[in-house]
Amino acid sequence: MPEEEDAYKTNGPPKKYDPTFKGPIHNRGCTDIICCIFFLVAIVGYLAVGIVAWSHGDPRKVIYPTDSMGQFCGQGNLEKKPLLFYFNIMKCASPMVLLEFQCPTPQVCVEKCPDRTMTLLTANKNPNDWNYYKGFCREDPGLKTVPDILKQKLCPSVLVSSKAFLQRCFPSLGKKGEVITVGDKETFDDGEGNTRNAKDLIAGVKNATVVMEGRQVAMKIFEDYTKSWYWILICLLIAVVVSLIFIVLLRFLAGIMTWVMILMVIVVIGYGIGHCSYKYITLKDTPGANVTLQQIGFQPDFTVYLHIRQTWLAFIIILAIVELIIILVLIFLRNRIRIAIELMKEASRAIGYVMSALFYPIFTFLLLTVVIAYWAITAVFLSTSSEPVYKVFNETVCSHSRLTCNPENFTMSEIKRECPRSECLFAFYGGETPYHKYLIFFQFYNVFLFFWCANFVTALGQMTLAGAFASYYWALNKSKEMPAFPLCAALGRSLRYHTGSLAFGSLILAIIQVIRVLLEYVDHKLKGAENKFAKFLMCCLKCCFWCLEKFIKFINRNAYIMVAIHGKNFCGSARDAFFLLMRNVIRVVVLDKVTDFILFLGKLLIVGLVGIFAFFFFSGHTDAFKGAAPSLHYYWVPILTVLVGSYLIAHGFFSVYAMCVDTLFLCFCEDLERNDGSAERPYYMTATLREILTKDLDDPAARTPASREETMQLTVPYKTEQ
Repeated sequence: MPEEEDAYKTNGPPKKYDPTFKGPIHNRGCTDIICCIFFLVAIVGYLAVGIVAWSHGDPRKVIYPTDSMGQFCGQGNLEKKPLLFYFNIMKCASPMVLLEFQCPTPQVCVEKCPDRTMTLLTANKNPNDWNYYKGFCREDPGLKTVPDILKQKLCPSVLVSSKAFLQRCFPSLGKKGEVITVGDKETFDDGEGNTRNAKDLIAGVKNATVVMEGRQVAMKIFEDYTKSWYWILICLLIAVVVSLIFIVLLRFLAGIMTWVMILMVIVVIGYGIGHCSYKYITLKDTPGANVTLQQIGFQPDFTVYLHIRQTWLAFIIILAIVELIIILVLIFLRNRIRIAIELMKEASRAIGYVMSALFYPIFTFLLLTVVIAYWAITAVFLSTSSEPVYKVFNETVCSHSRLTCNPENFTMSEIKRECPRSECLFAFYGGETPYHKYLIFFQFYNVFLFFWCANFVTALGQMTLAGAFASYYWALNKSKEMPAFPLCAALGRSLRYHTGSLAFGSLILAIIQVIRVLLEYVDHKLKGAENKFAKFLMCCLKCCFWCLEKFIKFINRNAYIMVAIHGKNFCGSARDAFFLLMRNVIRVVVLDKVTDFILFLGKLLIVGLVGIFAFFFFSGHTDAFKGAAPSLHYYWVPILTVLVGSYLIAHGFFSVYAMCVDTLFLCFCEDLERNDGSAERPYYMTATLREILTKDLDDPAARTPASREETMQLTVPYKTEQ
């Protein structure tokens, strides 16, 4: 028939009965060996990059401030001097600060910031003041005169009352009416005989703080993590317990729990809408609450947004749209949801034979933690493996200004003779050695191997679960023909025979993800560009690669299932899986994806429950938690961490059900094409599963009288090897 010929050309031929096929346990051989070797070599190279980075890097460079000699404040001999003091903060007003990230003035590590304002000249006349003043000098000036001290820049010409901020001393600026003050005074002596207004300090302070703004937020976030990590782990542990409870209940009460999940998601989102509406109404008469988000712009302290009515209005709109979409989907797919629930019940029966699969996500999580930790540590050490670079800073015109110099012999150099007032000061971290020239390559390699290894761990989990559930499906007698430890057996087969296939699939996905990262980087660089065509092209590329990544993930997932069943190479399995799904595309859309939607609602429910608890705990809005909750700069930091972590945990546990459903679905489609339910070619599927997947789909197989159990009563099936 023409229709059959077209289907054959498009999707390939359906599977024919193969009497040698005995399920996922037998007829194994190593697949994609070349890719396996390539992956192992890449891992060895990754370890080598880590060793090189750890031998050159020093994380202290991003944690502690550095003085003019490249020493870390608060470390080593300077352990009791954790703060950085600028000799002349007004030099930080130079535009070069924003280019070189260093003020062109001597800087020293001090025990505490100056709490009074005085000049070198006045301090030198009073023994008590002079002893205090020498604490801010680069070295003890001894009996040298004031002119010699200033010429050699041993001490600052003036001390300005300051306060510590980001481990640095900045002038204590204040306001009297509309007048800027420093140390409660409107003017100060700059140590050179000039009386300066306090407002002259603003430009220097502003430039110095601009350089530190990103670091300021990062350090506060880091501090919040140090205070709240214990409670974050407790919240994530709660997410683990809740996920396990839901999974176990799904095993025994799949139908009831599915409807409970659906209703609870609606209730939780409804509660969110009610809470946001309450906050929106209560802020009606609050001063400053009616400003718009556009007017306040970006604020690192996210709590500012929670005092604005427009924020809560946005939350109401978003939650209402999500609630409406879920309700509409439930209304229009109510019949398909009933069938999907029956499929969930069948998956629960399969999980009953492989109960250890419920805990496999913990193993995947531990492996991913190792991968992420290795990548993060290597990235930090690579970014801090540069050497200190010193440059010439001069207050007057000098032809050698901004050139690289060596502080050890600078006083005897030609530059010092030509520019007597010049200084060789620490500028930034860099390097000119071959290692530093290839540092960007090492960073790229670190990112690429991170994606590859993370995808490999995820793929290993998918193939292991698929192998375990496939061994359940293709066993005629579950109690006798299934392996004693199906999950361990599937893991062993995956690593022994199919490491190359796992590496191949994860490599393709890693390449696409790296391209997406590069596109995001280029897009960030083009933010200020006015070329609309370039922006349009970049948007199209990002969209295309996003879709491509989703498609490859779908193909990989089903390819791993086919590898677990048949033991073929990755490309052959991907082709077979794709054509098999295309021949059953209606079932894929109607049943498989509806089941994914139900599982997604389960993830949302767990995230919502744990997120509500985390919000009330960390925000301190509930009296019951006020004594236990830590004091934080940004309470949204642990809340967001808990939300993301809870989703990943829920996704990990529910992925067991998702993988079980996908595996049973592909096995069912394969079984339907290989067999016809006759005595010679019996179905492996249970009568319940066959009824579920052929219900309301007008499938000819639904009218085939003999199921597997019925056939087993008529004939003695062949035995699979143990």
